[in-house]
Order: sequence, then structure tokens, then C-alpha cells
Amino acid sequence: MRLKLRFDSLKETKPTEYVSRFVFGGVVTVLAGFVADHCGPVLGGLFLAFPGIFPAGVSLVEKHKTQREKTEGKLGIWSARGQASVEAAGASVGTLGLMGFAVVLWQGLPTHNFLPIVFTATGTWIAVSSLFWWTRERM
Repeated sequence: MRLKLRFDSLKETKPTEYVSRFVFGGVVTVLAGFVADHCGPVLGGLFLAFPGIFPAGVSLVEKHKTQREKTEGKLGIWSARGQASVEAAGASVGTLGLMGFAVVLWQGLPTHNFLPIVFTATGTWIAVSSLFWWTRERM
């Protein structure tokens, strides 16, 4: 599968859809902070790992694909769900990379400087995500 950037899809997104993504992400972040204040940073970190914009984003992917299909005279429900599932697969692979990122930070921050560990963690995220995506494509 080849990576394809579609900038025309930015025109399909209404300002209210951007606001809903922003609000949803903000609410998740505030709830994670609330949990961290009341239950400790470990549990708060688990809630902070919740994908703040993924649920809103994937629903918009499905909605926009369905609308494009309808303008072409097609039903489009299954292809829209298929496109949303591809987005979910990418998010799953990114989540595995995020786990690598978190482990590097968790283990490295107590004994190393912040900036080198963040760069190392970012490289880990890219490497792990790429490895799992490459593996997924070969299956």
C-alpha cells in the first residue's frame, strides 16, 4: 500500500468538525488531569494515553467517504467503513509505537537529560511503528 496525501479532503471538513475534535481532545485531557490529581500520575497517564482525537477523526473519515460515494450515486456504507478500518489499523500500529515511546521515557528520564531521551523515544516510536506497519503489509 502506498501512502497518499489528499489535501482536497481538508475542504470537506467543516469548522464545526474541527471544533468537535478540539473539544473532544480537550475533554479527554482534562479528565486525565482530574484522574491524575485524584488517583495519582500512573493512573492519570493511562487515561492520557486515550486517543483524544481518534474517535472523532475516524467517524469523520466514514462520514466524508459516505458523502463522496452518495454524490457519485453509490451507497458507500461498506467502503466508508473499510476506509475507517484502515485508519484504525494505522492507529493501532501507532499505538504500538507509542508504547515504545513511553517505555523509553519511563526508563530513561530518571537518569538522563530530558531532550536526548525525548529524541530517542521519538526515534523508537518511528522505528516500532514502521516495523509493525511493514510487517502488517507483508502478511
